[in-house]
Amino acid sequence: MSSSSPTADSGARPAAAVPAGPAPLMGSTLWITAIALALGTFMQVLDSTIANVSVPTIAGNLGVSTSQGTWVITSFAVSNGISVPLTGWLMGRYGVVKVFVASVILFTIASFLCGIAWNLDALILFRVLQGAVSGPMIPGSQALLMMIFPPNKRSTALAIWSMTTLVAPIFGPILGGWISDNMSWPWIFFINLPVGAICAFISWRSLSDRETPTFSRPIDRTGFALLVVWVGALQVMLDTGKDVDWFSSPAIVVETVVAIVGFIAWVIWELYDKNPIVSLQLFKTRNFTLGVIVMCIGYAIFFGNNLLMPLWLQTQMGYIATWAGLVAAPSGVIAVIMTPFAARMLNKYDARILATVSMIFFSLSFYMRSLYTPDSSFFVLAAPMAVMGVAMSFFFIAMVSISLNGVPGPAVPAASGLSNFARITAGSFAASLATTIWDDFEANHQTRLSEIMGGPAGGSNAVGTAINGAHALGLTTQQGAGVLVRQVMGQAYLGAALDFFRISAIIVLLLIPLIWLCKETRPNGPVTVAAD
Repeated sequence: MSSSSPTADSGARPAAAVPAGPAPLMGSTLWITAIALALGTFMQVLDSTIANVSVPTIAGNLGVSTSQGTWVITSFAVSNGISVPLTGWLMGRYGVVKVFVASVILFTIASFLCGIAWNLDALILFRVLQGAVSGPMIPGSQALLMMIFPPNKRSTALAIWSMTTLVAPIFGPILGGWISDNMSWPWIFFINLPVGAICAFISWRSLSDRETPTFSRPIDRTGFALLVVWVGALQVMLDTGKDVDWFSSPAIVVETVVAIVGFIAWVIWELYDKNPIVSLQLFKTRNFTLGVIVMCIGYAIFFGNNLLMPLWLQTQMGYIATWAGLVAAPSGVIAVIMTPFAARMLNKYDARILATVSMIFFSLSFYMRSLYTPDSSFFVLAAPMAVMGVAMSFFFIAMVSISLNGVPGPAVPAASGLSNFARITAGSFAASLATTIWDDFEANHQTRLSEIMGGPAGGSNAVGTAINGAHALGLTTQQGAGVLVRQVMGQAYLGAALDFFRISAIIVLLLIPLIWLCKETRPNGPVTVAAD
């Protein structure tokens, strides 16, 4: 990959280098194969979002709490993030085509297993497997799209790849919601079966004789094992801490120690190993370090809010899964419409400007959500999501361009893989923290509301008035008390959600100074390859 233009290369090629290979495909074969490869990307991204609105349904059917149900999301995200660093080694050792097709087939099998899961433990196990085998799907599809298109049409290949990554999050919540409401939750996994079969068959038939060169390179087994240990321990700690009162539990203390020691050992090993699974030397480049930090924090906030929103709508606002998905739809629609314009602007303006615009729109979206009320209409709920779509269209292309500006051309694939690993891992942690923070905020609001209602300043009279009103509607005292408790909990969860949105708006604004500490990303200018 060339390193002559940060906007053309760094901003537009976030996943993989263009593999050397035979002549590009032509005619109908080209487009059929391109669609099949795009389906691979679509399926993987879809599965990372389709379960978001289905968590309450899955949890209810399996007899577990909603907070336990979020493991369905975090288990997939963690295992997918851990598997990403292995992608480069696998493709170099066995070839891009073989690895991609094998990944699609295994992903399809894992999807079937998820659909037949008999309890939450089995579903989480199969989701871990699904995430682990899906690591090569996105970078593999992008690399193969770049290979089969002529050089003068590779922008078309990138457009196809980018559109699928933006369209899938639109259909994920909507499709997941519709399936949960009208069919049964296993079908959110079964729908992958025909898609995966078609993708694998066409890809292998068209590309099996176009395999990329392979080479033998030792794999960093120790580094990978340490990565699994510290990421796994940290994720388990984050997911189970709230259920066992955090550090009052010896298990949480042990998991925290394992995560910290494992992380330190992993960093030391990766810095000195000759063939590290993750090249931490890339963090010597200022733009890469700051860009990855901003991308991870920004994506974590984005992911956490996207998880919290449908949970709140379904558990507290009475929305069915389908309508909870439709509330989120405007963000994807606007992102698809705006992304081509954002890409053109990246060729004219410093990427730091676009990243700043993105953070401002993210903050505006979260602030608008912090103004929700118990009787907010569908359009009031959806309006901030449309604003977030504008932020999404600028965020990814700008931050990738900033983080890869200054990275030497040969190191761009490794840098892209590392940034993707960090981003995916940050998203999985955010999924755990979002529900934990929401529950903690809710408990504080509920305590405060109970104190006010039962306090000496006439609060007890308010309770009595409410119970009398329930009697007037034909309810017993016990029924009236139940309605009152439900109202208090609803108000507490609403207040907790508003706090979460408001804090998110502040944090993304605080990221803007970090963006401007990065070096300028000049449109059509040379990339600085020297480390800072």
